[in-house]
Amino acid sequence: MNDHQKKPGVKSKTPREFLPIDQETRSHVSTACAAFHLNRKQETLRLWACFPSTAPNKLTPVRINGRLAWPVEEIRRLLSVGGGK
Repeated sequence: MNDHQKKPGVKSKTPREFLPIDQETRSHVSTACAAFHLNRKQETLRLWACFPSTAPNKLTPVRINGRLAWPVEEIRRLLSVGGGK
């Protein structure tokens, strides 16, 4: 879908909008940001939040006013184990 075909008012997250995870200064990130770094769909992370036994070890979000916030340290830990960093 090119710029002319996008629906008005719909913002899309591009990789340029997310800091590299090693430069992230926040303690928790949004579902969109976590999904980008873990190379998963946002729906997958929401399922992990609902069914913690399906999530990778210790990757449990906190809920803030009904929204999910994912711990940056756990994302880094998962990526270093799986990515060989």
